Amino acid sequence: MPRRFVPATTNTINFHIQGDKVTASKKSISRLLLSVTLGLAAGSAMAHGDVTPQPVDTAGLKPVGTAWLKSNPYRGDKTAIHIGASGYNQNCARCHGLEAESGGIAPDLRYLPTGDEGDEIFLNRIRHGSTRDGRVYMPPFEGVFSQEAMWAIRAWLESVHVNN
Repeated sequence: MPRRFVPATTNTINFHIQGDKVTASKKSISRLLLSVTLGLAAGSAMAHGDVTPQPVDTAGLKPVGTAWLKSNPYRGDKTAIHIGASGYNQNCARCHGLEAESGGIAPDLRYLPTGDEGDEIFLNRIRHGSTRDGRVYMPPFEGVFSQEAMWAIRAWLESVHVNN
């Protein structure tokens, strides 16, 4: 099929699809691309807010009781780390990123302090969530996850910790 050159002053773009000529204005193509881009952006922005939490199977972990602990009872426990990795991937990674490496939506959890200081920050946030100016940035998980599940996720986070 011969090529046809269109002068730069023309306001149309010509496409040849299997021998048929299709003409569209630059303005209509720009509008289409803008609509698609905005639709994808809006969909991804709304997507993480409507996610149903997935249960975390804590079989194999020693029960910790009903009183909230101040320190992680599973620190360094291989079973807890394995369970925590699964719980994190199913429930936290969509916002905080795979391997806790954030892509910018939520904090990079690899930089949480280790030990009791980090435990306090983690437990407060996972239990109560984060709301600013009436917007929910992180939902509360108290009553959704067991204390065992939360501490298992924390044990895994400490296993992928990165120093600043």
